[in-house]
Amino acid sequence: MAYYGQPPQGYGAPPMGAPGAAPYGAPPGLAGPPGYGQPPQIDPQVQQWFSAVDQDRSGRITSVELQTALVNTNWSQFNQETCRLMIGMFDKDFSGTIDLYEFQSLWHYIQQWKATFDRFDSNKSGAIEGHELHQAYASMGYNVSPQFCQTVVVKFDHFGRRAIALDSFIQSCVMLKSLTDAFKQRDTAMQGNVRMGYEDFMTLSVLYKP
Repeated sequence: MAYYGQPPQGYGAPPMGAPGAAPYGAPPGLAGPPGYGQPPQIDPQVQQWFSAVDQDRSGRITSVELQTALVNTNWSQFNQETCRLMIGMFDKDFSGTIDLYEFQSLWHYIQQWKATFDRFDSNKSGAIEGHELHQAYASMGYNVSPQFCQTVVVKFDHFGRRAIALDSFIQSCVMLKSLTDAFKQRDTAMQGNVRMGYEDFMTLSVLYKP
């Protein structure tokens, strides 16, 4: 019996790094980053956005450049850590940048994350509270408690409103997916618990600390 909830389509993909793997923290129903076959056709709107974001005209986008293009509902910029994590999902060569094709894939993910966020922002406040976050996680296949969701809100609430904005929601999804994948790799019997050494625990804490 699996204790992780029933993931929707898109979450059962191979681990990160395998050909065709879906990025961790990805919204349901989306394919992973483009592989090594025929490059996908570029959406003209995405091309326009890429050109606007690529301020130094290098043909690649950094997390700093991405941050200038993304805003929350209250017009505050996305936080730098969220942008860094999103770039990292598609940065195959660990250069800290992504190209146009990778940007298009990321753009589609951002739209899906935003759609999920907007769906559960029931009062349209531009932020979601603990009970709304719990519902959002459940829709993505995560079987976590309301208490856990409240802890996430406390961790990622940058405005003291007991709620989190879109950028923090995305950051929490990346964290949740990456930690879930790491746990699953160790829970080979799918029992919902693992035995973990001190250094293994500390390694996970360093790798996935938001």
